[in-house]
Amino acid sequence: MNASVAIQVLPSTQDDKELIRIVDEVIAYIKSFGLNCSVGPFETTIEGDYDTLMEIVKGCQKIAIKAGCESVSAYVKIVYKPEGDVLTIDEKVSKHHR
Repeated sequence: MNASVAIQVLPSTQDDKELIRIVDEVIAYIKSFGLNCSVGPFETTIEGDYDTLMEIVKGCQKIAIKAGCESVSAYVKIVYKPEGDVLTIDEKVSKHHR
């Protein structure tokens, strides 16, 4: 696993229920890839191959638009290590979840 991505998708909508519905569709899309991911209150973190993760990031905006919002903003954090592995989600946070 040479990359880790955290993405926060912010659909443009004034209705909180609609916002949650669209974000839930984006999260379902992310989970459909079967990669290790962690959903938090502000962002979802995904681990895997860099190229696959970049395709997922690109797709998140398209899923949000398809779900019904007019525009979407996304904040993305990327850790990439072409040779070797990056720290995993578990290595970073498991001690805080015990």
